[in-house]
Amino acid sequence: MSSLVSFLLLWGLTLGPVTEAAVFVETRPSLSAESESLLEPWANVMLTCQAHLPTLVFQLFKDGVSQELVQLDSPAIKHQFLLTGGTQGLYRCSAGLGRGWTQLSNLMEVTGPKSLPRPRLSAEPVSWITPGLNVTLVCHGGLQGVTFLLRREGDEEFLEVAKAREGVEAAFPVHQAGTYSCSYRTPATGTPSEPSAAVTIKELAPPPPPVLRPQRDYTGILHPGDSPTLLCVAPLSGVDFQLRRGGKELLVPSSSSSPDRVFFHLTALALGDSGPYTCRYRLRDQQDAWSGDSTPVELTLSDEKLPPPRLSAEPAGRSPEPGTLVRLRCQAPLVGLRFALVREDEGGRRVRSLLSPAGAEAQFELRSVSVADSANYSCVYVDPEPPFSGSAPSARVELRVPGPPPRPRLRALWSGPVTPGRDAVLRCEGHLPDVTVELLRVGDTEAAHLDRISATQSSTDLVLTYVGPQHAGNYSCRYRSWWPNRFESDLSDPVELLVAGH
Repeated sequence: MSSLVSFLLLWGLTLGPVTEAAVFVETRPSLSAESESLLEPWANVMLTCQAHLPTLVFQLFKDGVSQELVQLDSPAIKHQFLLTGGTQGLYRCSAGLGRGWTQLSNLMEVTGPKSLPRPRLSAEPVSWITPGLNVTLVCHGGLQGVTFLLRREGDEEFLEVAKAREGVEAAFPVHQAGTYSCSYRTPATGTPSEPSAAVTIKELAPPPPPVLRPQRDYTGILHPGDSPTLLCVAPLSGVDFQLRRGGKELLVPSSSSSPDRVFFHLTALALGDSGPYTCRYRLRDQQDAWSGDSTPVELTLSDEKLPPPRLSAEPAGRSPEPGTLVRLRCQAPLVGLRFALVREDEGGRRVRSLLSPAGAEAQFELRSVSVADSANYSCVYVDPEPPFSGSAPSARVELRVPGPPPRPRLRALWSGPVTPGRDAVLRCEGHLPDVTVELLRVGDTEAAHLDRISATQSSTDLVLTYVGPQHAGNYSCRYRSWWPNRFESDLSDPVELLVAGH
């Protein structure tokens, strides 16, 4: 059977911090459609829910609401749902997994004979080109047997045409920078769909830099003989990496947990090996086309042979008022030194900031302090000139800022009632970094959070997936931390979500 039902495949995104190793097993089913007749493609529509593992149960949803639950006599890898009459809507499916359910499938939009949903255009593996890198634009249209059209903005003569890849999408190699969009047409109508949202491809030479950071165990003050590890992460896979110090390549042992990253294992550091360290990468068939250098990483090494500095807080006192500025002054007996402010809490000791003042005193600032800044602080200094000796740590200064932390703000990234079956995105702003952000519906229990994200920045988008009438209500966000300091913010002011037609 030919698939002539109009629908749109939308793919979800998962946000979270970069992990050093990850194992992912795909369980999300896929949803596709077929029509019995080319002459009446919308009369009898068959939706196929394709699972990854055999299961006894399948469920179909329309516009955010369950439509049909099927219990099979024997395990199957897929099931077909027949739609007849009143089929227009946004569909997903799920399959049984153990005692529960898989994630919802891709979103599939079924429309009438006079309209075609917009396709989605995405870039693989990245949205930029550079010599030696093959970039592909993939147009996800969802219909088997359709013809896809790719256009570049501002170029009336540019038009690429391709047949569907694996029935529902087409791939276009990209060799020029520009802003692209795609559409598709069916053999029955010949009229193209509305164009996709635009995707901009940039030309970058050199390629963008990677990210370099030390492993958590090596973020504090190091001593001669320590062997820290640095992690370098590139924006794409299958590249060659290089570690550098002061612009020169370092040949050190390395290992990898995935194709887009490498661990550089430094061995038996000596005084003077503080850095700065950078990493870069190149495509494997482009020997001289190195990326830009990563942001430098500096390691602080001290042999603790020099006398300790003196650390003091301004304003003085153990419990500064939330939201105030606290200055931590580190005083040494010499000038021309490198100072490090060290934070010590349940998570260990780590360098918070580095300064190289002209005089013998470094002034570290903690702006708008909150309960998250509660910790013990000390400082050390090192001589950046040979023999590169360093000091013992200063006496600790304890700060205990009373809570709660600042209250976040929540706002809706839509206007008016939400169309059933679409996603609703709410932005939680003003929270502290390195916390867990939660979305809750007003009146629900503490455990009934609707979205939860580990956030490294002070603004986070929280998503209500596949909204139905059951999602109508008022929502608030909050954030919390279990480590190294335990705290929880008050709830934000509520935002109301209305569902169209309900």
